[in-house]
Amino acid sequence: MLTSFAERGLESMGFRAALAATMVISGICAGLAVPITVYAQTSEGTPPPLSAYGELPALEDAALSESGNLLAVIATVDGIRALIVLDSDNVLVKSIPVERLKVFGMHWAGDSHVLLRISQTEDLPPFWSADQAETSQMLIVDINSDERAQRVFENEREIADLLNGFYGLRKVDGRWKGYFGGLERSRRMDGQYVFAGRGSALYEVDIADNKARRAAVAPAAGKSRRWLVDANGDDAAILEQGYESSQWEIFNGSGKTLAKGSMDIPRVWLRSFDHTGTKLIYGMEDRATGRSRYFEVPLDGSAAPVEILQGKNIRRFFTDPVTGRMLGYLEDGSGSTPVFAEAANAQTVHDIFNAFDDATVNLVEWTPDFSNHLVRTNGSQNAGSWYHVNLEEGEARLFGTERPLIAPSQVGPVSSFSYLARDGMILDGVLTLPPHREPKNLPVIILPHGGPHAHDEVQFDWWAQAFASRGYAVLQPNFRGSTNRDEAFRRAGYGEWGAKMQTDKTDGLNALAEQGIVDPSRACIVGASYGGYAALAGVTIEQGIYRCAVAVAPVTDIQLTINTDYSESGRNSIVARVLKEQFGKDVDYDAISPRKLAYKADAPILLIHGREDTVVEYRQSKVMADELKKAGKPFKLVTLDEADHWLTRSSSRLAMLTEAVAFVKEHNPPD
Repeated sequence: MLTSFAERGLESMGFRAALAATMVISGICAGLAVPITVYAQTSEGTPPPLSAYGELPALEDAALSESGNLLAVIATVDGIRALIVLDSDNVLVKSIPVERLKVFGMHWAGDSHVLLRISQTEDLPPFWSADQAETSQMLIVDINSDERAQRVFENEREIADLLNGFYGLRKVDGRWKGYFGGLERSRRMDGQYVFAGRGSALYEVDIADNKARRAAVAPAAGKSRRWLVDANGDDAAILEQGYESSQWEIFNGSGKTLAKGSMDIPRVWLRSFDHTGTKLIYGMEDRATGRSRYFEVPLDGSAAPVEILQGKNIRRFFTDPVTGRMLGYLEDGSGSTPVFAEAANAQTVHDIFNAFDDATVNLVEWTPDFSNHLVRTNGSQNAGSWYHVNLEEGEARLFGTERPLIAPSQVGPVSSFSYLARDGMILDGVLTLPPHREPKNLPVIILPHGGPHAHDEVQFDWWAQAFASRGYAVLQPNFRGSTNRDEAFRRAGYGEWGAKMQTDKTDGLNALAEQGIVDPSRACIVGASYGGYAALAGVTIEQGIYRCAVAVAPVTDIQLTINTDYSESGRNSIVARVLKEQFGKDVDYDAISPRKLAYKADAPILLIHGREDTVVEYRQSKVMADELKKAGKPFKLVTLDEADHWLTRSSSRLAMLTEAVAFVKEHNPPD
C-alpha cells in the first residue's frame, strides 16, 4: 500500500513533471532556464483556498545522502504525510507515513540510514518545575530494511529515551556514528530506573545497530556541558558552565584549559572547528556592545585565543556536517557574497546564488565532496521551490514545490520597506501586497514577528500571503529588538516592551499611509507569541489605531511570564537576571501588561492558544479572556486542544488561520 500511494501521490503533487524538468547549467550554474512545474488551475481573480496557506507545505524538508544519489523528503501526498526516499533515477526506494510526527530535522548517515529529529509534548509528573515539556528524540530509519524505525537510546535502560543535545554525525572506521547528549538513570533497589540527578553525558551511537557507548562523562551537579566532536569521533572541545554562576571554561579532550571567563549574563557557545580542524572557534556576547564576537584558539592550547571576524555581522556559518569544520560564512546585508576558505567552494556557492538571483536563495546542504547541493528558493511569484544542483552532471533539477495549489501569479509581491521611527531610528520591514491589485489605499495588516529576537526577510510567508490573497497589504516590521542587524540593535529592544518597540510598528503603518499605499483607518494588528503581545498592546497600551487585534499564543502578563519562566528554570538566578534585563529593571510591569489594561481595549480581540504550548502557557490567554469578560469588552477565545507553540500540525495551523482571517474580514472588510 505504501508504494502505491507514493506512486500516485508523486504524480498528483507535480513531482513527476518537476523531477523530469532539468535545467542545463552553462559553466557551473549560470544561465538557468525557468523551471517547469504543475500548479492547480483556478479562475482569474479567485484566490487559492486558505488550506493552500494554512496546511503544512506539501514538501517540508529534504536531505541528500552522502553520495548525492539518494534524496529524502518529508512530503504530503494524497493527504498522507510521509518520508519518501528517491534514487537518482527518480525511482521510489522507500516511503513511510509520518502522519502526526513533529519533524524538526532530517539527516543522512551515509546512503543507508535517514535520521529524523522529532519532538512531542509530554505531561510531567508531580513536583517538577513545569506541567509540560517538549521532549526531543531521534528516529533511525534503515532504508534497506522493512524493520520499524528505532529511537536512539530506546534499547538502553540506563539512559532516558530522549535527547539532550545532538552533536553531529561522523564516519569512524567506515561506520556512521551519531553523538548525542543522554540523561543517565540509575537502578533503585526495587529495580526501577530513575534519573541520576546530573547533567547529560555524551554518547556515541552506532547508527547501524543503535548501540550506545558513553564517550564523555556528565558534569558535576549544578553544571552543564556542551561538546564539539571532531572527524575521528573524539570530544575535542568541551564547554562547561554553572547553572547558578557566570563562570565558564572551555577545555580540550585532554582536560587542558583553552579559554575561560566570567560574565554577568553568560552567552558563550562552541561554534565549530576552523577549516583545518586544528583550532576551535567559539563565540560570546560582548556585554559592552551587545555584539557577537568570535574567537579562535589552537586545540592543543599552544596559544591564547585570538578574536576573528571583527566588525562583521554574520548571518550564517557554513559548516561541514561530517567534520564539524567551518567552511565559510555569509555576512548580513543584501548583495553580500559568501566567503569560503577554499576558493573552489566560494566559486561554486557564488555561482549557485547568482543562478537564482530573482529569488531568495537558501543553500540547505551539500554532500561532503561539495559536488551536490540542495537549494531552496522563494519570494515574489515563488511559494517555495526545491532544487538538486549536481555540478558533475551540470544541472539543477527542480524536484518539488512547497505549495502546488498556489500558482506563481497568485503570490503577492514581496519587497523591503524602509521608514523612520519617530525618534529618528532607521527601520525596515517586509511588505507583502495583494496580487493583481493597485497598491493604493489598501486595507492593512500589521504582522509583527515573535521572539522578539527574530526578524522577517523578503520571502514568501504563508501567513502574510494568506492575508494578501484576501486583499490586504501586510507589513512585517523589523522593530528595534529584531535580529536583522547587529547585536546593539537587538539589545535596543531591552526595556522597550509596550514602548518604543510598540511605536516602531505604528510608525511603519503611518509611513505606508503617507505614501498612499494603505488606508490607516482600515488597519488590524495580528501576531503570535511576542507578536501576539504586540497585537494586544496595539489596542490596550495604544488607542485609536486598529480596528481589531488577533493574538496567537500571546504573552499577556509580564510579571506572570517572569514568575513562570523563573520557576520552570528551577529558580535559576541567571534566568531571573536575563528576564529582568529584557523586560526592563525599573519598568512597571502592570503598565505594559495587556491583561492589566484589558479595560482599555478599544477594538475587538481574538485570542487563539494551544493547550500543548510549552513556551507561552495557555494560562496567559485564559487570564486575558477573563479580564476582557469582566470589562465587558468584545473578544473571542479559541482553544486548540492539540496545538503546540509552533502550530507544527496542519490541523492546528489551518484552524488558526481560518479563525484569524474570518475575524479580520468581519471587523476590517477588505472591500
